[in-house]
Amino acid sequence: MPNLQNFRDYYEILGVAKDASNEDIKKNYRRLARQYHPDLNPGNKAAEEKFKDIGEAYEVLSDTSKRAQYDQFSRSWKQKGFSDKQTPRSKSWSRTNGRTNSGEVDPSQFADFESFLNQVIGVSSRKDGRNETSSTESSGDPFRTPRTKVEYTVNPRPTRRDIEARLTIPLEKAYKGGLERIRLEDGRSLEVNMPEGMVTGQTIRLRNQGSNGGDLYLKITVEPHSLFKLDGINIFVHVPVTPSEAVLGGQVEAPTLDGLVKMTIPSGVRSGQRFRLANKGYKSENGNRGDQLVEIQIVTPKEISPQERELYEKLREIETFKPRADLLTKG
Repeated sequence: MPNLQNFRDYYEILGVAKDASNEDIKKNYRRLARQYHPDLNPGNKAAEEKFKDIGEAYEVLSDTSKRAQYDQFSRSWKQKGFSDKQTPRSKSWSRTNGRTNSGEVDPSQFADFESFLNQVIGVSSRKDGRNETSSTESSGDPFRTPRTKVEYTVNPRPTRRDIEARLTIPLEKAYKGGLERIRLEDGRSLEVNMPEGMVTGQTIRLRNQGSNGGDLYLKITVEPHSLFKLDGINIFVHVPVTPSEAVLGGQVEAPTLDGLVKMTIPSGVRSGQRFRLANKGYKSENGNRGDQLVEIQIVTPKEISPQERELYEKLREIETFKPRADLLTKG
């Protein structure tokens, strides 16, 4: 008598009734396939096995012919004392691979449930991803034809596929690098250790984070900054100064990607004059740093206090600098 150990109730696996419609079967299959998909359950062997069971059940129940054969086989298989003698045979019929010439399935022709699936429905054994039918047998049954030895391999996972995603990051984050949590379109959230000195157009490869074990490629775009402008590995920035700072010179604070630094400007500095802060620029791939170019902008206040106005008026009376004195002599 055949054993029941490896019999699988496909209706129970898909969570549907035995009289479920094709639409109900498809609906439950899609829901369960999404729930147990390996991409959404990385490293979860139980979910992976459940995903395979769901696929196997759907392959049988979604096909009208296979479903009818499965229903006929399962009814006989579950009968107590089911044996070769309980299935009547007519000597006027021929039998091939467990099927009579009437098109019905003869369950007694199969040693176990796996044999039924492999030889009648065509679903492979899932124990090791490979299945081999027995070589030509002689069962003593004159109506049973010999079976040919067949070997085939089933891919246990879908084909791996690389994925490209675009990531836009602030300049400060691109400069410093470090841990960054990103969310992908498929709903996954990843914590990525970003390198220092990233630039627009750079691609970062994350191994095994694509689809079905493929790779994920992050295409980097660095956001424009309100103060800093990249020029290769150099950084350009404007620094405003007051008229008195421009005339007297001295130390002023300049912003850099490392924070504020003090720089000295000479007395009488002109608007548009540039100064170089060595090694305060961007980081290159080999670890070197560029420079920061500081352009001075002399700005005047739109509003001043009464005291400031009084001092400006007094300065105008006593100042000796006459920038327009030679205009009439030129040209």
